[in-house]
Amino acid sequence: MGSFIIQRFNFSSNFLFLFLIVSQSFVLQTIAIKNNNPTAYEVLKDFDFPIGLLPKGVTGYDFDSSSGKFSAFLNGSCSFSLERSYRLNYKNTIKGYLSKGKISSLEGVTVKLWFMWVNIVEVSRRGDDLEFSVGIAGAGFPVHNFEECPQCGCGVNCNANINHQQQVRKFGENPFVSSF
Repeated sequence: MGSFIIQRFNFSSNFLFLFLIVSQSFVLQTIAIKNNNPTAYEVLKDFDFPIGLLPKGVTGYDFDSSSGKFSAFLNGSCSFSLERSYRLNYKNTIKGYLSKGKISSLEGVTVKLWFMWVNIVEVSRRGDDLEFSVGIAGAGFPVHNFEECPQCGCGVNCNANINHQQQVRKFGENPFVSSF
């Protein structure tokens, strides 16, 4: 009877050992599958672009590696100002074709120039600069300006904008300040 208990124990411990190995292998495979699915921001980096070309909050994307066709999806439209002079608007779907250092046939991103909105149709990387084209005209900016993803509504310096707005509001609410 003593050998039966030992054999049963060996079977149980072997089963447990096998179960642990199989489950650990499954977990590692699951992690590997997730790591093979990069984010939209990581896809941009793979093509030599900074992540800040897309705003925070991309909910998903499609990418065809054979054609370079890329689409990124947001919960809704998104707008913000950059450098207090450029107003950008992203539609809920942004489309284009990615190649190393170039996004062409871009759709879904507009910039306000003076009194009108124009489509940004191409973005090219030239060394440490990004060139944005609206067709007949373009502008260049340093890549480091796009290291952070802008946030819808307030851009990159959201905390600074909130603090500045609170200071202005507090100044305007002070009953001891008058303009004589």
